[in-house]
Amino acid sequence: MSDRVLHCESSRFSGVHSLAVLGLALGACAGARAGDDGARADVRVGGELDGAGGGGAAGTGGGAAGTGAGGTGHAGAGGTEGTDSGSSEDAGANPCSVTDTAAMCTSRPVLTIVSGADARRIYWNEPPRQGGPSPFPLVILFQGSFFGPSGTWGVSLPKATTPFGGYYQVVLVAKLLEIGFIVVQPEAQGGLFWNTNNGSDYDTSPDSVFIPRLLAEIEKGTFGRADATRLYATGISSGGYMTSRMAVSYAGRFRALAIESGSYASCLGPLCVVPSVLPADHPPTLFLHGGADTTVPIATAQDYYRKLQAQGIEAKFVEAPAASHQWLDTAPEDVTNWFLAH
Repeated sequence: MSDRVLHCESSRFSGVHSLAVLGLALGACAGARAGDDGARADVRVGGELDGAGGGGAAGTGGGAAGTGAGGTGHAGAGGTEGTDSGSSEDAGANPCSVTDTAAMCTSRPVLTIVSGADARRIYWNEPPRQGGPSPFPLVILFQGSFFGPSGTWGVSLPKATTPFGGYYQVVLVAKLLEIGFIVVQPEAQGGLFWNTNNGSDYDTSPDSVFIPRLLAEIEKGTFGRADATRLYATGISSGGYMTSRMAVSYAGRFRALAIESGSYASCLGPLCVVPSVLPADHPPTLFLHGGADTTVPIATAQDYYRKLQAQGIEAKFVEAPAASHQWLDTAPEDVTNWFLAH
């Protein structure tokens, strides 16, 4: 994969809905989303499209050059072009490289779900060991604000300098793949942030259209041999709030959740009211949080945790007292073990 230069455009930050998120955006500039249009065209769901399916275009947006077996075709509205999920890599090849100083995971051909003008790229991969007929459990990884999947797949992230502990996110992906999970990482609308807590009605938001389509594609096998009865979700910051949204708006779909540096679905930083009564079928939830986090104060997550416990819903809280707004260095182990236990 060729080297890439990541760009931040000042126009991305116009209309940002809080100073905290704006600060998060500026801090993430070095790792912000940047991918070429070639990655966008590998597979699209919905819309009128012509062209070669399955193989996918070579792209520097985190997806490997596609050589899958899908044929040339035309996809009508609501259809799928090139949905063959054959890997662009040799069977059994490990898509991740992790050292003590840097980590990188590569995606299979990047897929795109299209709803009108809203096109979302999804980066993903399957376990390198494919033995046995059983389908794999699947983890949806929700990006944080302005730090989308094109900046974390196909890019070597240094441990020492990647913002928000992004190195440990990649290590988590590597560990999940190695242990036998499919990992799917969609981008937020425009690569910015999720609609769950921006003050609008989630039920009429673009995310409320996108997430059911993503779940439907998982069930159809677009992302490999996934077991749709064993779904898990995790994410950081805006992605942590979106992880909570899976419990609030998609009852019964997820086995367990892991929220990193986030809180309840509709909270925003210190502006947070966790309902006194949470969904009775709320999945078991792991919280990971830094005690020095000033973007999402730890007290908001602790309130959420305590209310789950009060309702008899399984929950666990991992705090790193000196950590700020970031993936904890224990996240790869903690999240993987939590999902394996559920």
